[in-house]
Amino acid sequence: MKTDPRNVIAIKKFINEYFDLRKDKEEEIKTIDSIRKGVEFKGANLWILIFAVFMASLGLNVNSTAVIIGAMLISPLMGPIMGVGLSVGMNDFELMKRSLKSYFITTMFCVVTATIYFLFTPIAEARSELLARTSPSIYDVFIALLGGMAGVVALSTKEKGNVIPGVAIATALMPPLCTAGYGIASGNLVYFLGAFYLYFINSVFISVATFIGVRVMHFKRKEFVDKKRESTVKKYIILLSVLTMAPAIYLTFDIIKSTFYESAANKFINEQLNFENAQVVDRTVNYEKKEIRLVMLGEDVPEASLAIARDMMKNYNLGDTKLTVLQGMNGNQIDMSSIRAMVMEDFYKNSEQRLAEQRSQINLLEGELRRYKEYDEINTSLIPEMKALFPDVQSVAVSRMVEISVDSMKTDTVEVALLNFVKKPSNKEIGKIDLWLKARLKTDKLKLITE
Repeated sequence: MKTDPRNVIAIKKFINEYFDLRKDKEEEIKTIDSIRKGVEFKGANLWILIFAVFMASLGLNVNSTAVIIGAMLISPLMGPIMGVGLSVGMNDFELMKRSLKSYFITTMFCVVTATIYFLFTPIAEARSELLARTSPSIYDVFIALLGGMAGVVALSTKEKGNVIPGVAIATALMPPLCTAGYGIASGNLVYFLGAFYLYFINSVFISVATFIGVRVMHFKRKEFVDKKRESTVKKYIILLSVLTMAPAIYLTFDIIKSTFYESAANKFINEQLNFENAQVVDRTVNYEKKEIRLVMLGEDVPEASLAIARDMMKNYNLGDTKLTVLQGMNGNQIDMSSIRAMVMEDFYKNSEQRLAEQRSQINLLEGELRRYKEYDEINTSLIPEMKALFPDVQSVAVSRMVEISVDSMKTDTVEVALLNFVKKPSNKEIGKIDLWLKARLKTDKLKLITE
């Protein structure tokens, strides 16, 4: 089937119109200067960084997400990392040296500052916000990569908008460094290595994203008069890039394998260990030890059923994984803290559901109460007007009622007005009152009852 050339032209035109980055591109020299300025960490920049570290550490310490976000917004950590990506994209070895120097200095200052804070803070407990920064996942890699690309595109456009603060929050460079400081202060090497691992992965992939952005937007590369020196510079840049990237690629590959392993393990548990009279109340999937540990409550699952489940593990690429199932209420086997956590989680979920139902009911009742108050106000405001227009009216009552059809059971809401007169009004006068009340109450559905 032959493609119409006009369709190809139309598609190209559409892509150029909506996806061309050069339309809003800032002058290249201004973008480069902006990134270069962010590389330097002296004076005010360094003090801002130190204050941001104290803020983030405090936020992690008291488990305050708002404080952590505030620290990430004022932190200038992105500068050196984007500087590395820019230097690789432009073959600028001098910028690379400055960027890497600033990167190591800022990293050191952040960890030392956080360590000092956590050594003297009275709150020594590791809270959830802090624990969340001790192990990276594949999603952190994607966030760093996409965030870095968004950052370099934003920096290269005239309208910067609020992209850079958003990237700073999404990529979360500051909290892992503070968590690494906590690991040193508390003597917990696992926390330190896990947090630093997350920070390193984020840093590398933001640099990679910046490099990709610089190449895609065709930034002018640095030219050398001496070709021999240019060749040497390129070799140094490639060497440093490989030395930086190789560990990150290896670690990222390990993260990907771990993510797939955990996904397969959870799928296996959900599909093969779903018994009618027994329930999995806690699960631990350990990729390093290749072990799945389950806590089950209810009727004991026969060993024959568990043997069948173990035999099915090879179908989930879990053939070398050890399955441990803890059953019964033996305190030596059951992790009571895990059960307590599950019970509390269910309690909070049920409480939230009940609160939502109660809020809905309260809103409904408040609406009904407002309607009653509105009719009280209407009745009060109608009296002086009606007394002036229709002197024979003795009393007024206005309300909203539900009218139900006996045959079809169809319901409809109508306004009902009950009027008492000193003397019986004529049909013409009743008609005038009816029209006036409909206009006054802003309704076409009015039942007028006269006495």
